[in-house]
Amino acid sequence: MENNPYLEVFIDESKEHLQACNDHLLKLEQNPEDLAIVNEIFRSAHTLKGMAATMGYQDLANLTHQMENVLDAIRNEKIKVDSDVLDVVFDSVDDLEAMVVDISEGGTGERNVERVVAKLYAIETGEPVADKADEKEEQPIHNKREALQIDEFTLTVLEQSAEQQLNNFEVVVTLREDCMLKAARVYMVFEVLEQLGEVVLSDPTVEQLENEEFDTSFTVLLVTKSDQQEVASKINKVSEIEDVSVNDFVVPTYTEPQEEAGQEPEPPSTFNKETETAVATKPKPKQEQQTTSEPKEQKQVGNKTIRINIDRLDVLMNLFEELVIDRGRLEQISNDLNHNELQETVERMSRISGDLQSIILNMRMVPIEQVFNRFPRMVRQLSRDLNKKIDLQIVGAETELDRTVIDEIGDPLVHLIRNALDHGIEGPEERLAKGKNEVGSLELKAYHSGNHVFIEISDDGGGIKREKVIEKAVQNGVVTEEQAANMNDKQVFELIMSSGFSTADKISDVSGRGVGLDVVKNTIESLGGNISIDSRVDEGSVFSIQLPLTLSIISVMLVEVQKEKYAVPLSSIIETAIVKKEDIMHAHNKKVIDFRGKVVPLVFLKDILEVPEALEEDEYYSLVMVRKGDKMAGLVVDSFIGQQEVVLKSLGDYLSGVFAISGATILGDGQVALILDSNALIK
Repeated sequence: MENNPYLEVFIDESKEHLQACNDHLLKLEQNPEDLAIVNEIFRSAHTLKGMAATMGYQDLANLTHQMENVLDAIRNEKIKVDSDVLDVVFDSVDDLEAMVVDISEGGTGERNVERVVAKLYAIETGEPVADKADEKEEQPIHNKREALQIDEFTLTVLEQSAEQQLNNFEVVVTLREDCMLKAARVYMVFEVLEQLGEVVLSDPTVEQLENEEFDTSFTVLLVTKSDQQEVASKINKVSEIEDVSVNDFVVPTYTEPQEEAGQEPEPPSTFNKETETAVATKPKPKQEQQTTSEPKEQKQVGNKTIRINIDRLDVLMNLFEELVIDRGRLEQISNDLNHNELQETVERMSRISGDLQSIILNMRMVPIEQVFNRFPRMVRQLSRDLNKKIDLQIVGAETELDRTVIDEIGDPLVHLIRNALDHGIEGPEERLAKGKNEVGSLELKAYHSGNHVFIEISDDGGGIKREKVIEKAVQNGVVTEEQAANMNDKQVFELIMSSGFSTADKISDVSGRGVGLDVVKNTIESLGGNISIDSRVDEGSVFSIQLPLTLSIISVMLVEVQKEKYAVPLSSIIETAIVKKEDIMHAHNKKVIDFRGKVVPLVFLKDILEVPEALEEDEYYSLVMVRKGDKMAGLVVDSFIGQQEVVLKSLGDYLSGVFAISGATILGDGQVALILDSNALIK
């Protein structure tokens, strides 16, 4: 396809404009009288229409054009904004998004949009919906034009041209109603006119034509040697021209109105600079207009930003990962040789590569706003479907995460928000009966803390009832009554994310709240994160997600189990410890230790990983204390090697799903060390 080099830019920018439309439509719903918001939506729709027409996606351009007509009527106060109007415009944006998605997946962007186009046309005209979408094309709108007014200087020029036996023509050009790029067509018409002679006046003005601030027709005064037929014929060769009218311009007819007694002549409502030179400036092409009309400072800022295909960043990241592996190898060789100059050089290289690592990782960081942006619209629709009133607050949308994490976190958040709306926040009547505001509050918050990002979904709904959770969990065989009796509230709440807790039947708020949350938990843990729940009856619930900033290069503690090396992510480690064998206790047929007043079970990696025995055990156990939420475990290893940054490599499809192993890394000496999934080892 000829436009392929620009396709990625078109898709990215189309998504940005559609997101801007969604965001501003939500604001408009809260402030229906604010025409400044309408102008922002119109600007996004107008730009999208031009881009789609240029790329040849006619269905996309046509629907945007129809939506633009409605927005134009709103901003000109011909249509009043209400929920019905907004629903139709939202539906239009949905169809546009579907078209862009289809294009991004290799499709043509074609879509049956007759229904929504008919609704848009009905809003625009105030007529019933039935079949009006097709009638519109048969009824092009022609501008009402008053007699052209000219100033004295232009009058002199026209009189002189008549004396020189040149023709003075009034040319009225009408574009087709479905013309997508009006400014571009005007530009092409002016090019033809300049080849024929000189344009001395234009109505609307050149600036208005450039900004497409006219309906379908415009008028120019042309001084030319050509006759009427030649002028009309050449203009008609420009595509998307509906009609051309060329008539003699009789000067005396247009010298009125004259100044009244005691009044200064009023300047014309057309060009001043242009008429001083007796030649109207040709409208700029749309692209040139956009770049030259911006202030210098803004242009410089814009030039500092470029779009980079994410695949290129992935290649760069892969190359850097190899550099990290070689850096580790060099550090080990340097330590083995104990050569001062080599050590200094390697240390300097480590510092530089560390800075480079920060830059590359930052390049891959994107604001979580890209995920959060979809939720206001989703909450609006869900609240209407559920007949609930919801106030959504988004905090920290600028918080950045690695792109790989961003790609995966969207669906779990959608599920948690749906559950909060459906089963967490009560209906208006129930809230009022409890003495609450009938409008429920839902907050989506993101923030950095250390090497992690935290995302919290909190609501002020009915909360989670401990007794109902236990009843459901025991009924489904998730826990026994004895186990449940010894659980604290947080442990009980986490039961709703257990596999097998939920059923398809929504017997109560709580059972509904658990639908599919085991999938959410598994997804978050697969990203190296964890999720916790806090809740109070009739006060609300908070789901807190902890995620690593990046998944590609991680800090680990290297350990040995017999003669094999393993890596434990630092993000899950509390501390390391050494205990005597005689301090080991037994509880529930398990070996445990007393760790700072808590009973913590031991996990013998040698047995779990089936490592062949090559070393004799001594009288001490070396432990790596790890945590998952409120739960802890002590991983029993043979020795500690030390902390190191390593590259996380996938084990591939063949070895995917291996218990307690999340990946592998290549160490400085060339050995492969498996990276442990400590979450899987904590029960």
